[in-house]
Amino acid sequence: MKGLLKGMGVTLKTMTKKKVTHKYPDEPIRMPDRFRGIQHFDPEKCIVCNQCVRVCPTDCISLTGRKHPDPGKRGKIIDTYDINFEICILCDLCTEVCPTEAVVMTRNFELATYTRDDLYKNLEWLHENDSGIRSENNLNARGVKK
Repeated sequence: MKGLLKGMGVTLKTMTKKKVTHKYPDEPIRMPDRFRGIQHFDPEKCIVCNQCVRVCPTDCISLTGRKHPDPGKRGKIIDTYDINFEICILCDLCTEVCPTEAVVMTRNFELATYTRDDLYKNLEWLHENDSGIRSENNLNARGVKK
């Protein structure tokens, strides 16, 4: 009987405290700026240097490119850029090594799907994922907003 009263006392004290849970699906959670979410990819900035592919610890990124068709221009043009989010650990290494900041992290984290095949994201999907880009990616080397 003493245990029941003690348990009810704890319950009554807890009922008066402020709630710490979120109404997640109805109210979106604001993630901190340093949160490592799904990548955003800008194909116009990409120079097909393959540094993101080489540094990836899980080999989830595939990138292909070809020589520029205009003989007067140097460099490559990107053909495909795919990420397999089934094995991606969102480690932020691909964004750190990108010299042109073509790959940047966002605060988006929702990737729930019904099939694993939907976790393979291509260049178009990654380019459209432009909401919630981390604010530190919008700063230049001196810390001034671009």
